[in-house]
Formats: sequence, C-alpha cells, structure tokens
Amino acid sequence: MVENAVLFDSHSRIPAYIQVASALRRRIEIGHWQVHEKISTLEELEAEFNLSRVTVSKAIELLEEEGLVTRQQGRGTFVSGKLSDKRWLQLETTWASMIQSIEGNVPNFIQVADPPPRPRLEEGEARFSPEYVYLRSVQTKDGNPYAIVNLHLTKSIFDRKKTEFLRRTALPVLAKMGDVKIRQAYQTMTIQTTDPETASLLKISLSAPTAACRCVVINDDQEAIYVAEITYRSDCIKLFMSLID
Repeated sequence: MVENAVLFDSHSRIPAYIQVASALRRRIEIGHWQVHEKISTLEELEAEFNLSRVTVSKAIELLEEEGLVTRQQGRGTFVSGKLSDKRWLQLETTWASMIQSIEGNVPNFIQVADPPPRPRLEEGEARFSPEYVYLRSVQTKDGNPYAIVNLHLTKSIFDRKKTEFLRRTALPVLAKMGDVKIRQAYQTMTIQTTDPETASLLKISLSAPTAACRCVVINDDQEAIYVAEITYRSDCIKLFMSLID
C-alpha cells in the first residue's frame, strides 16, 4: 500500500504542492514506481490527496524540474530513466575517513558581529581552552548550500596556521599538526527543525528537517580544542555503518 492522503497536513506551513511532491518523490526513491513506469494519473492523485488539479499539477511540475519524471502528451507521466542520488554526502564514522571526506571542502565564511566567546560543553566533557576563535561558514556543492558550520577553535592553534584555517576546512588542517596531541574525538547527530536564518542560508523551507552534528576534539590536557556545530540539509546526507567487519 502506498502513502495516502493521511500524510497531507492541511495545517502545515509547507505548501500543499510541496507536501504532495515529497510523497511522490519518496515513492519513486523506494521503487514503488520503477524507472520508465507510469505513475498515478492526475485524477487519481486528486482523489487520493483531496486536492485541486492545479495543486497536484504543480507538484508534478516540481518533480519534472528535478528530472525525476517526464510527461508525455496523451500518455501520462513516467519515471525518468536516470535517477540521481540526492543523498550524496556520506556521514563518516571514523577519524581517517572523516578527514579524507572533507579534505577538499572550501568554506564560505560569514561575518558574525557578536560571536559567542566559548563553545557549549557538557558538564565534565572537557576543559575550556584559555581563548577561542569563532568561525562561521556555509559549505556548498555545485553552488548549492548544504551545511552551516559554527566552529570554536583554540586561538593558539588558529594563530599558528591562520592562513590555512581561513582558506580550508579546519579539521584536516588540525589533523596534520603533528605536535597537537589528540586524546579524543567524536561526533553526535540529532534531527531537528530549522529556524528562519538557517532556512534562508540553506535555501530550504522553514519546516524542513535538518541534521545537526556536533564534533568535538579534545587534546592531551583534556581541553576542547575544536568544537563544531554543523547543520546539514537532511535531503543530501546519508549515514552508512557496517555491522559486520
């Protein structure tokens, strides 16, 4: 059984046609409609979602713009022959693979008038460094934003490689500083709703979910030398974990 009109939320701030497009996109992604297969007719979708022809047509137009479907005059709408994987960003689960995956990223820095002087740390998690530098940036791929990074980096470390930290993603630079002894590094992820500023920077709707990752690096002195709060568009990421080595 496919998703039905129960999933349509008339009280949502997300426009109805976007909700319908999301439901249809999901069906294509999970293989309910195979490549080159005809999807439900406009009449069937109108009845299923209890929405107007105009709204349903607008949802189909959106999928057509994304290249997921093609409309053929007099025949109907068909799943396109080539489906691209929108979730291109793999969230890595090891230190080495994480460093490698972001090695070539170029941050687009955002000026912050009144940056927070210290990162958020849980009780007993680590000690604060004497002073931090705060860096905020937007990460993009093919000109499209996919992540916002809010980073606190120990100032003494930043000052040693300032030029590199201002030109490249910080973590690979930090990892290559051989005299910085890293005792612990970990990352946590939660799913959350977005706020107006994040929605604007990532070009997503206000009600769209985002993936919030927090990455912490602690040195031998138990100081948190790197604390990054990273917000990803949820529609571009995936998490893969091998359960059997």
